Amino acid sequence: MFSLVAVALLAGCDVMGGSGGEAGQGGGGEWEHPDYDTTLVVSNVSELLAAAEYGNSHGNVEVLLADGTYQLEDMLWIDGVNVGFRGQSGNREAVVVRGEGMAGGVSHVFNVAGDYFAVQDMTVGWVGNHAVQIHGDADADYPYFYNVRFVDTGEQMLKVSTDLGSSWSDGGIVEDCSFEYSAGIGPQYYIGGVDGHQCRDWTVRDCYFYGIISPEADLAEHAVHFWSESEGTVVERNRITSCDRGIGFGLGDSGHGPGTIRNNFVHTTRDVGIGLENASGVDVYNNSLYTVDYSNSIEYRFAGTSGGEIVNNLTSGEIASRDGGSATVETNVTAAQSSWFQDAGSGDLHLTSAASEAVDAGQTLSEVTVDYDSEDRPAGAAYDIGGDEVH
Repeated sequence: MFSLVAVALLAGCDVMGGSGGEAGQGGGGEWEHPDYDTTLVVSNVSELLAAAEYGNSHGNVEVLLADGTYQLEDMLWIDGVNVGFRGQSGNREAVVVRGEGMAGGVSHVFNVAGDYFAVQDMTVGWVGNHAVQIHGDADADYPYFYNVRFVDTGEQMLKVSTDLGSSWSDGGIVEDCSFEYSAGIGPQYYIGGVDGHQCRDWTVRDCYFYGIISPEADLAEHAVHFWSESEGTVVERNRITSCDRGIGFGLGDSGHGPGTIRNNFVHTTRDVGIGLENASGVDVYNNSLYTVDYSNSIEYRFAGTSGGEIVNNLTSGEIASRDGGSATVETNVTAAQSSWFQDAGSGDLHLTSAASEAVDAGQTLSEVTVDYDSEDRPAGAAYDIGGDEVH
């Protein structure tokens, strides 16, 4: 059966060249990968399963999914090198790869142990655990996610796992994706958006996070969370709204090395917008945070949090040291009102005319040359405070 399906898929397929290169470029760069040798086009689940097996056996394969819903009865295990899956039409709403629901028997859509794995232009979710899991414990490096809608997972939507050994997941890029619970609330507290353990030089940018809220007293994990000694992480230009917690580097004793959090819009409803815990050398620049039912918008906690800068942030709550954390804290505005933003309750933290206190009030940062919308800074006499530069 597999050989017949594979022959049918391979007949007349294109040989597609990728962007080339020998290594992925994490930490704010562009994704690079070896060229694809083969392109397979699939239109049903049996063809998708066969294409995944072919990719595992041969590597350097891109699988194009025709528009439709692909209802899985089991997860797709991917351990081939440079295996990519992309919606053929480019419309992520038109290609859906899903399980049987958050309480169903399908644990993942993609469970990945291979380097240079990619998912683009599709919707994935409705599974019991993770829509995608990258096995850092198997040294799975340079994954790429573009224009993917992650929806309704029983646990964290995109998980990077570790066994706390010597293997790391390097150079992942997540861009122009959405992570959301369709009901506006999750199924339990043990949920999150991007959850990365022992990651190095990962980037999360230009993404949307919604409804990562626990129905219990225990908080959901952050919308974006890197810990277990991750380092080199860049989180930028994301919009986080109606989530328990926003962006976290480190948690408790499980820390984070140097990294950058910049130009994000963060609206949280139960806890901190940006949390640094045993996170050394992390810079937090030009973020806008609207924090509801919690006193602090940004926290830097524990003695292991040191050597970083918290500069040019616009917050409705305090910027607070807890449990011995230290940082350089300069030119922030911590008195933002909802009227300062276009629609604070939906996470649209573009400035209104009421936000005059934030305009031209920041300092120049060589690490921040654009704003949330990728528009140049400064537009006026000086940098504006927060993620939005008024043009």
